[in-house]
Amino acid sequence: MSKAPLLCGAAKLDPGRSGPAGGEGAGSMESRQGPAGAVDVSKARTVFMGTPAFASIILGGILDQGWNVVALVCQPDRPKGRGRRVQPPPAKLEAQARSIPVLQPERMRDPLFLERLRGFNPDWILVAAFGRILPPEVLRLPPLGCYNVHASLLPAYRGAAPISWAILNGEKLTGITLFRMDEGLDTGDILAAAPLAIDPDETAGELGARLARLAVDILPGSMEQVLKGTARFVPQDHSRATWAPPLSKKDGEIRWTLSAEEIRNRVRGLDPWPGAYTFWRGSRLRLWKAAAEPEAESGREPGEVVGTSAEGLRVATGQGILVVRSLQLEGGRRMTVEEFLRGHRIGPGERFGVASEA
Repeated sequence: MSKAPLLCGAAKLDPGRSGPAGGEGAGSMESRQGPAGAVDVSKARTVFMGTPAFASIILGGILDQGWNVVALVCQPDRPKGRGRRVQPPPAKLEAQARSIPVLQPERMRDPLFLERLRGFNPDWILVAAFGRILPPEVLRLPPLGCYNVHASLLPAYRGAAPISWAILNGEKLTGITLFRMDEGLDTGDILAAAPLAIDPDETAGELGARLARLAVDILPGSMEQVLKGTARFVPQDHSRATWAPPLSKKDGEIRWTLSAEEIRNRVRGLDPWPGAYTFWRGSRLRLWKAAAEPEAESGREPGEVVGTSAEGLRVATGQGILVVRSLQLEGGRRMTVEEFLRGHRIGPGERFGVASEA
């Protein structure tokens, strides 16, 4: 599929927009221009805001392209994993490896943070999966505006988890949208968009990596239009908006009354986080890879094991059979079903999904 952006046409960027007091305003853009008015995106002062792996890939990509990223803003380090050890987010690790200054504010309106942010004199701010709402003080700071790289074709899947929800809902197509930010949640006017087909067995993590690389492809040409003052924007059709709300650990619990295909999509869409899980003999059991068979099993209860082999555990659902091929018992490691069956007896008639079973 072509990775060329679908450049949008509407109102041009207002070249007269003023910058922050003490910052670089419109006149400073002379330093971004070469002979005959040529522009160089790599000379624009970019503050990048992003936190997870999706943001890390984009940050690394634009740095490889030669962008002048003067600072990263990301969420604070958080406890993660079974040991609950405090770990830095992926974007911070990428920035530190490139000697980029990192800001990790607890509050976006913190005066000290805002003072430090102004000190970087950004021409624009580029946001990708930051995980925070930007207050008006930040949106107004850079003279050329704030731009968000969103992992859907807006106005579809506005919100925190567009990649996972596209897979959960069985979508076949998604994409990247680059838009100028306003005070709404993913409501700003669109500068560019590029579609991407979702592979049938793709997980959220795998799709996120491909979308991030697509974003890196479309950013230089799109943002060059902003520097030239020729950028054209298309307002979103808000009546067509759909939502991708944040996910929680509870969202990972499998409801076996769903169809096998719906459960398979949950396994894909919740990988790597929060992970799809069920209960077996009182322990949590994560499912990491599964296939769906459409045929029904007469007289079987949803969640009931109907067969086992080295190829997978066959489990009845509300419609069809789910074939579990990779799983992880609580406290253990990921393993294939063949590995799992070497150490655990499980046979037809057992039930998944009952937390109280001993």
